[in-house]
Amino acid sequence: MASIKNLKKDINYTLGDIIGFVTEKVDPKGDNKEVEAIIDETINTFDALIAKINQKGVENKKAHYQGVSADLEAKAGELVAKINKL
Repeated sequence: MASIKNLKKDINYTLGDIIGFVTEKVDPKGDNKEVEAIIDETINTFDALIAKINQKGVENKKAHYQGVSADLEAKAGELVAKINKL
């Protein structure tokens, strides 16, 4: 991992792409509760990951940030799986 700045960019781009992709699935005439739920979950994930990055008093910063990166990959995979089920 190069920097915290790049990790924040990765989170922003990854979750932003997921929201962009899921909005393509929106049916203007249909019920979009599932799509809205995925978007809400994505936004909550973004907030949680940014809060983890900004956490103070971390002893091993490198391991902490690698854990945040792993959390991003896992959660992004879960969200994409939910999108594919739509």
